[in-house]
Amino acid sequence: PESPPPLLSVDVTGLVSQFARSFVLIFPVYVLGYLGLSFSWVLIALCGLFWIRRHRGGKSSRLGRALAFLEDEEEAVRLSVSSADLPAWVHFPDTERAEWLNKTVKQMWPFICQFIEKLFRETIEPAVRGANNHLSTFSFTKIDIGHQPLRINGVKVYTENVDKRQIILDLQISFVGNCEIDLEIKRYFCRAGVKSIQIHGTMRVILEPLIGDMPLIGALSLFFLRKPLLEINWTGLTNLLDVPGLNGLSDTIILDIISNYLVLPNRITVPLVSEVQIAQLRFPIPKGVLRIHFIEAQDLEGKDTYLKGIVKGKSDPYGIIRVGNQIFQSKVIKENLNPKWNEVYEALVYEHPGQELEIELFDEDPDKDDFLGSLMIDLIEVEKERLLDEWFTLDEVSKGKLHLKLEWLTLMPTADNLDKVLTSIRADKDQANDGLSSALLILYLDSARNLPSGKKINSNPNPLVLLSVGHKAQESKIRYKTNEPVWEENFTFFVHNPKRQELEVEVRDEQHQCSLGNFKLPLSQLLESEDLTMHQRFHLSNSGPNSTINMKIALRVLSLEKQARSPDHQHSAQVKRPSLSKDARKSSFKPQVPVSPTPDPNKPVPASPGTDSDKKTDTAEKSQPPNASPQWPTDLSRSSSSLHASNFSYSPSHLSVKEPTPSIASDISLPIATQELRQRLRQLENGTTLGQSPLGQIQLTIRHSSQRNKLIVVVHSCRNLIAFSEEGSDPYVRMYLLPDKRRSGRRKTHVSKKTLNPVFDQMFDFSVSLPEVQRRTLDVAVKNSGGFLSKDKGLLGKLLIPLASEELAKGWTQWYDLTEDGTRPHGAS
Repeated sequence: PESPPPLLSVDVTGLVSQFARSFVLIFPVYVLGYLGLSFSWVLIALCGLFWIRRHRGGKSSRLGRALAFLEDEEEAVRLSVSSADLPAWVHFPDTERAEWLNKTVKQMWPFICQFIEKLFRETIEPAVRGANNHLSTFSFTKIDIGHQPLRINGVKVYTENVDKRQIILDLQISFVGNCEIDLEIKRYFCRAGVKSIQIHGTMRVILEPLIGDMPLIGALSLFFLRKPLLEINWTGLTNLLDVPGLNGLSDTIILDIISNYLVLPNRITVPLVSEVQIAQLRFPIPKGVLRIHFIEAQDLEGKDTYLKGIVKGKSDPYGIIRVGNQIFQSKVIKENLNPKWNEVYEALVYEHPGQELEIELFDEDPDKDDFLGSLMIDLIEVEKERLLDEWFTLDEVSKGKLHLKLEWLTLMPTADNLDKVLTSIRADKDQANDGLSSALLILYLDSARNLPSGKKINSNPNPLVLLSVGHKAQESKIRYKTNEPVWEENFTFFVHNPKRQELEVEVRDEQHQCSLGNFKLPLSQLLESEDLTMHQRFHLSNSGPNSTINMKIALRVLSLEKQARSPDHQHSAQVKRPSLSKDARKSSFKPQVPVSPTPDPNKPVPASPGTDSDKKTDTAEKSQPPNASPQWPTDLSRSSSSLHASNFSYSPSHLSVKEPTPSIASDISLPIATQELRQRLRQLENGTTLGQSPLGQIQLTIRHSSQRNKLIVVVHSCRNLIAFSEEGSDPYVRMYLLPDKRRSGRRKTHVSKKTLNPVFDQMFDFSVSLPEVQRRTLDVAVKNSGGFLSKDKGLLGKLLIPLASEELAKGWTQWYDLTEDGTRPHGAS
């Protein structure tokens, strides 16, 4: 008999899966209808999903292109890869191809991966577990660095302007890794990871000192000249970090972590000979200090337009100034094509060759700031010239000039000419603790011994060190669960007047927020030491009986050694270098750098029409030096990279700090906000007397609560403030307890709208002990808030109150006069 026909088979799993997908798609629509919400929410969700998929797809395609380029460079070139995608050795005559080095790295790559895995499991994993009790179950479940090795796209060896006992190499590295690093926290069932990493940068390798015995090299130092370019593809819970907006933030945080260890002035030093002084190699003294007078610009392009471009307006220019990893931002001058900033910045120069002064001008806009020109200056030539005061033609734009005064300050180990330096910066008479610097304090924090246990007996603290000079403070890294921490960190402070200022050192327990000991060192003691240097163990006060901290402290006087030159002297070398094009900041590989046209060397640059007649330097008599042959930059962030650098371009929108960098001094040696305030006062005065308190007064109650161990500040009200507009001002009060100027230490009142006599009556507190608060200064500033995108924002008055008073425990209520810079405050009633 015939067998019965088979029963109809049903794929139950597929049917359930299809039903679940349909339900997931339809259910949100049903919920929106049930709740009576607009269908626009569905469109917004679809647009967001499309945006995320497109963003992640773009990252995957960039990773694929980069891998293909690294696997077969010749094939990529043959297929007409654009010149921007070529490695550095194609463009630069002094950058050499190093295929032998890449083959060596490829052979060593499996063993390098073993070392990295051991580093993750034996060093990073225990450190993360010990950092917090919630992370006690943290572990790496998989560590696979990938089979694609690190690639060196070019090597440059410096043979000029270097010490004879060292070898300096710049390695332009690219790592495009299909790695898999998975981690989990079992306690919270949390899994996350990374599935690919791209990192591109210029790594400097210094072999020093060269010695006459084997192995011929005393030590090896590694560091990045500037932050490398980074792109990460996340997996698991961290997939949320791939969302546009969060992606740039997460990469920036990781770059900051890398900077703390590997970006100049931080470095990794590997000793090859035991006798080598590791401390000196890890943290050498800077080569010099560059003082930048950012004075004015002339004939800039007008970028603001009205009526859809029919009417052309002016610009709101500001400048971004870079020296290596140090970034400064000037204030914004509203609606002016000939802006005058008159700001001063000071930057440390650790490595030249390799570091340049880069300046970019932008027009501030609500959405995206427009580019107004750029400038790059060779610091080697600035060091030779010592002093430059010139007008420089801006590159990449059709017109525009920038007036700079550059001073190269030499670090002197003697105090012979300190009085002369103090007189030149007017620090011999004033009592301020900030302004132009006369000296540089370099501090090597080594270790501490026998620290107390903190609040809990028989428990090891998590010590960190807070260092401060004047109003400037820096913190060390945290060392977890130890009373004998080893930091091996370097810090630098610009010092206004070493005869009057002092270094304050406090060891704190991060876990319990209490002090483990402190000491003060007047910098005048360093002036009496040999070579202005002290290297010893310092006993900690308010600590254990044998608690000490080991530090090496050096003071260097900043001296401007002007060279005697004839009146008709011409610069011995080209100071200005061709800048990068705007496309180069947006492209991924090495750009074609346009060479700006060479001006006539005999044609003088016209003086600015806005230059005052009493200027010390007659810019009309200065001649613009001719542009030399183009010197190609050697930084990998402008070179071989397979990234679409939109996330890493030098647009100011990607700066970690959008607020202007405070100027050290202006033409009248005052901060820039003070200068603006004085200009506003002159306008208000208009030939009349404004009285004893032209900026108004503020009423404060200040006392210290011993029971709560806190400083209590009550902001009552202000009176007779100046008006920012015809409708008045929108004042609020901002406070810091100096030297702590972190965001977490800031206190702000609410904003009072359109009033010159605001009433706040708000109370704030700072967690600080009475002995400690008596070493602090309360920084109070009354500011105008304005509105969203408003131009009427600025300082209304300032107040600095030293808290070294015996009446602090009782407290007082008092009216204070507001001044331009907060100095010499006095009570009004």
